[in-house]
Formats: sequence, structure tokens, C-alpha cells
Amino acid sequence: QLPAGSLKLTLYQYKTCPFCSKVRAFLDYHGLPYEIVEVNPIMRKEIKFSSYRKVPILLANAGSPLQLNDSSVIISAIKTYLISKRNSLEEIVSFYPPMKTVTEQGKEVFEYGNKYWLMLDEKETKRVYPVKEVRVEEMKWRKWADDWLVHLISPNVYRTPREALASFDYIVREGKFGTMEGLFAKYVGAVAMFFISKRLKKRHQLHDDVREDLYEAVNEWVKAVGKHRLFMGGSQPNLADLAVYGVLRVMEGLEAFDDMMAHTKVQPWYQRMEEVIQKAVV
Repeated sequence: QLPAGSLKLTLYQYKTCPFCSKVRAFLDYHGLPYEIVEVNPIMRKEIKFSSYRKVPILLANAGSPLQLNDSSVIISAIKTYLISKRNSLEEIVSFYPPMKTVTEQGKEVFEYGNKYWLMLDEKETKRVYPVKEVRVEEMKWRKWADDWLVHLISPNVYRTPREALASFDYIVREGKFGTMEGLFAKYVGAVAMFFISKRLKKRHQLHDDVREDLYEAVNEWVKAVGKHRLFMGGSQPNLADLAVYGVLRVMEGLEAFDDMMAHTKVQPWYQRMEEVIQKAVV
């Protein structure tokens, strides 16, 4: 628990972005108040102050203002800050250095070292992770959510022209668009994303029917949680639970989400996640 007002947070986001949804799930579950700034995805003028041009961006003020980039870095750094009373947030953020790398396509991107690690001393580590395997499992599935699960969302929500249009209708309704911008984004964006989703399907070597990959991934997660735990974290969600829930949640209200609920065993776990997060927010 933090003293009231000791940590001021502002999240710059697109509501329908799975990485932003992960951060919101984490902040909500931990009962941390934060302001949201919805970013216009076309002009992005809300984040023109930043050389880092992606969302989520979290501005955190715990005595001095700091900018945190990358959803997994944000989650690891803030979680470390909540547990460890030794280091300032500034010092904790310095443990996650950005490293510039070049993709196969020749594009420069930033990767962050240690992003799935909590920077705790031995005593704190034992308190949070009583056995080593618990930490290893949490890190493995957080990485899986970023490296695999998130890549199944676009091919599934833009699977057919009809689903692509429904998805963009939802994106425009929930996002920050002007009237003409919204109309343009809805129809042109839906067509573009339908074709991009086919490219993503090929890149990630997905099945002809991408639902199969979604169902396999979700059932793999349910199997990893197992029948004898409410959550991967045991009686309460851990960071892997929050990451997977945050990613899947962006499909709510779309056909892909309903199909996932009907054709996998994820529903009981997903409902438990909804309940604990709603309780924390109240």
C-alpha cells in the first residue's frame, strides 16, 4: 500500500491496444489511481512531447517526474516500487535500460533489458516468490503473452471483411477520432487491416483458420494454470495472469471473443479475473 497521493500516474494509451490493456489491468488490480490520456492514433499529438512514439507511455511522479515506456517495463518497474521500499522509482527505472536493435526489415526499435524481472533483494524475492519455479513460470508466461498471444489478436479480429469492419467500428467508438477521421479510419482502416492480418498470418505461420491458433494458445494457458489453482499466482493473480487477461480483454464485444469463450476452457479463469479486478477498482 502506498500513502495517498505519493505516486501520480498518467497513462497515454489507445483503449483497444492489448499492451495498454495489460497496463490498465495491472494498475486496476493494484488499486493505483491514474489518469488516462487517449491518444489520437493518426496525429498522435498527445505524445509529441516524447521521442518514444509508441503507446503505452506512463508518466509517473513519485517526487520527480519520470517517463516509463514499454508495457512490460512499466509493470515490472511499478511492481518493484510497490514491493521494495529501498530504491526510488528513478533508480528502479534505470535497471531497465533501452537498447537499440534493428529488425529483419531494417527498422530501428528499442528493446529493454531485464523487462520481466522484478528488481528485488533476496529477502523481498523470497516473500514474493517462495520457490524459484514460481518466478520462472511467471516470467515465461509474461514473455509468452508479449511474443505469441498478442500476435494472434489482429489476425483473429480482422479475419474476414465483416469482422474487420466490426472491429474498426469498435476502435473508432472507443478511440479518439474526429468525425471525418473516424469514418475514414473505419472503412479504409478495416480494408487495410484485413490485408495486413493476412500478412501477419503468414509471418507467424498461423493455420488457414486463425481461430485454431487462438484456441490452442488459450487452452495452453488454461492447462498451465491447471485445475488446482484459481490463478497462475495461486489464490490471487500474478503478473502473468494480468498480462494474459489484459491481452484477451481487447477482443470483448467482438466475434473472436465469443468464439474463444465457446470453444476453449478459458471462461472460468477469465470470469475470476474480471471479479478480482472489479473488486480492486471499487
